[in-house]
Amino acid sequence: MKLVIVESPAKSRTIGRILGTNYAIKATLGHLRDLPKSELGIDIAKDFAPKYVMIKQRRSVITELKKSAATASAIYLATDPDREGEAISWHLLQAIKLNKEKVPVHRVVFHEITKDAVEEAFRHPRSLNMHLVDAQQARRLLDRLVGYKLSPLLWRKVQRGLSAGRVQSAALRIIVDREREIQNFVITEYWTIEAELAKDLPATSKASFRALLISLADGTKIAIPNQQEAERIADELKRAEYVVKKVTVKGVTRQPAPPFITSTMQQEAWRKLRFTAQRTMLIAQQLYEGVSLGEEGSVGLITYMRTDSTHVAANAITETRDFISTKYGARFVPSSPRHFGKKGKWAQEAHEAIRPTSVHREPGQLRSYLKPEQLKLYELIWKRMVASQMAAASMDNTTVEIDAKYPEPQKGYLLRTSSSVVKFPGFITLYSEGKDEDVEEEKAIPLPELKEGDKLALSGLFPEQRFTQPPLRYTEATLIKALEQKGIGRPSTYAPIISTIQERGYVYKESGKLCPDEIGFIVNDILAQHFPDVVDLDFTAQLEEELDEIARGERGWVSVLKDFYTPFEETLNQASDKIEKVRIIKPTEEICPECGRPMVIKTGRFGKFLACSGYPDCRKTQPFMVKTGVLCPQCGKDLVERKTKKKRIFYGCSGFPQCQFAVNSRPVPQPCPQCGKLLVAYREGWVKCTACEYKDKVEELQKIGAAT
Repeated sequence: MKLVIVESPAKSRTIGRILGTNYAIKATLGHLRDLPKSELGIDIAKDFAPKYVMIKQRRSVITELKKSAATASAIYLATDPDREGEAISWHLLQAIKLNKEKVPVHRVVFHEITKDAVEEAFRHPRSLNMHLVDAQQARRLLDRLVGYKLSPLLWRKVQRGLSAGRVQSAALRIIVDREREIQNFVITEYWTIEAELAKDLPATSKASFRALLISLADGTKIAIPNQQEAERIADELKRAEYVVKKVTVKGVTRQPAPPFITSTMQQEAWRKLRFTAQRTMLIAQQLYEGVSLGEEGSVGLITYMRTDSTHVAANAITETRDFISTKYGARFVPSSPRHFGKKGKWAQEAHEAIRPTSVHREPGQLRSYLKPEQLKLYELIWKRMVASQMAAASMDNTTVEIDAKYPEPQKGYLLRTSSSVVKFPGFITLYSEGKDEDVEEEKAIPLPELKEGDKLALSGLFPEQRFTQPPLRYTEATLIKALEQKGIGRPSTYAPIISTIQERGYVYKESGKLCPDEIGFIVNDILAQHFPDVVDLDFTAQLEEELDEIARGERGWVSVLKDFYTPFEETLNQASDKIEKVRIIKPTEEICPECGRPMVIKTGRFGKFLACSGYPDCRKTQPFMVKTGVLCPQCGKDLVERKTKKKRIFYGCSGFPQCQFAVNSRPVPQPCPQCGKLLVAYREGWVKCTACEYKDKVEELQKIGAAT
């Protein structure tokens, strides 16, 4: 009997169905060994020698694996095809103390759990790649050194329970810097003017369209800073004669996006499905390891989900092109296969892109076998792959420039409008990439047939007050995009980075945006001042590149740790004396119910709480609740901000548990203009009613409020 070892039971079921009865499949259930929790576990004086211990919950697994290995004729290590998987296999061999002379050990690697891929891997086994093991070990030790050396300092200087991480601190820096950009942004008023024009008389005909004022007639850019100036220009535009100056029609070809890599899958799953990065990876792992498809048994539905390569196997491209030809017709298949072989600057192992293992398994066929969330993610991956091999979309973009002429030669303005008409939909028949910014899609309004010299009639003028907008806070999608662009983290780390900074209380989510909490600002500022390398983005990216060099066998892991730790230790010793104790105490208008003194906000291990300012004479404390300024629609008490155990924000009645009213989105003080019920801000700049179907932009709601 040959023994095959994988990480999870789901994966073992799928592989077992492929390999048959001559193989026994066992699962490690993840890592078997790790650094101890109670101590550093690294002997710095002895070239950073790690002290690994058995994970308590895995002892029974190790015992079982030892028994199975003792009777096996050969052992195949089939853990995931990345550094983490390589390290799990290495730790496994160390844990069961296998005698390799008695039992041959092979490493098998496959990027999709299909019959062909698995059998090919078993025909060509290899030995463990210690360069990959060393790279994973170096990352683990670096993170342990930063965490275990910096965290006690934060405990002493700020508050107990805090911790610092190498990559997470850089991510926190990105979010804090953006928040300060928003805080320092100066909002400026400006106005725009649109003219509604028509080719035929009367001006109210259906052929009307709008054009935007862009400049004076001579091309000089025009700025409209206030209402007075907008009204002055509008008065002149009312007296103008409108003539088409120029019509430009340009054919545009739009190419499809490549198949998913880890970062783009996480971004698109957030944009279209509102899945967190962590949830996306969990579901993708299930699809990769295998899902039961009735009589067909457990089947791996997608290729490996931790990858930064857009390369796709030739047979998968051929299969996809044949499918497109049959499903959509020959004109939807480009003349030659589309290859996405170029990897990003920071790409690691040359895996395939994330794609379905068989494009013929259409999402609709799997509806009865998959959970709703599995089906949604599989459909996204399937569509992205199929669209990547479809013909490009072609469209005509029309731009029209219009002169607003006056009898006087020095007078006049220039207006512009544009429209896009799809000539051939190509891949957008199936799939279009989501948008990062959470805005409404503008409706495409076709232009009438226009030519140079056409006279136009003015139907109306529409001056509109606007304000410059600060940069948007990061969402999970835009943060992952920023991390990838800056070379911080790798495919396996994006989801843990985002989860960790939220679990530590440094960052919280509001309407899907990542906002730094007060403690996040404090920790970031301390690290930026005293440990600049830890939060420096370029330094963090360079360290990631050094880990990649270890994985390629170009550098030893001990030298990387020495180069990092020597200056880090020196900075640590100096900072311990320089950093002053931070006291996070804020006064409030709340009065202590026991002694009548003001209550203050303090931050403890489990977050913020109210405490009497008379401490230690009075030790009264009570939960801290952020009021929203909106009353509960059920009982009339204050609606307050609350957090779940997983630090997710929601809004509930302060009269809980007597009143259990709660909503996930922030309540809006103004009632619904349609039914008078509670409104919530369900996304950036938009509100919706909790009782009826009303939803609209905040600015429109404000106009209604001002009118009433």
